[in-house]
Amino acid sequence: MALYSEKVMDHFRNPRNVGVIEDANGIGEVGNAKCGDIMKMYLKIEDDIIKDVKFETFGCGSAIASSSMATELIKGKPVADAMKLTNQAVAEALDGLPDYKMHCSVLAEEAIKSALDDYHKRTGE
Repeated sequence: MALYSEKVMDHFRNPRNVGVIEDANGIGEVGNAKCGDIMKMYLKIEDDIIKDVKFETFGCGSAIASSSMATELIKGKPVADAMKLTNQAVAEALDGLPDYKMHCSVLAEEAIKSALDDYHKRTGE
């Protein structure tokens, strides 16, 4: 059995939504000191919809794939839906992650929630 699914490998080799949103109205950054992964998420929210989302990740292939998939799962969705995103949903959308790499999906969830918290602080909502 392969260590990583085809989807993990695809999102690692061809990550979606990489980069910076200069006029982002929600930015979140999280890291895991144990593994050294760092994720930064940028959100552009208009009329309570995530119009754009980008990420920068310094980390392993699973961290990059988790970031990429997480952005795909929330792009175009209402803020309320993005708040409900779980690391389990990210891992399932990637057709699974090895147990010792599940922390990467946790970081993706935390990065999005951090960016959403930043958005709420900026807008006073």
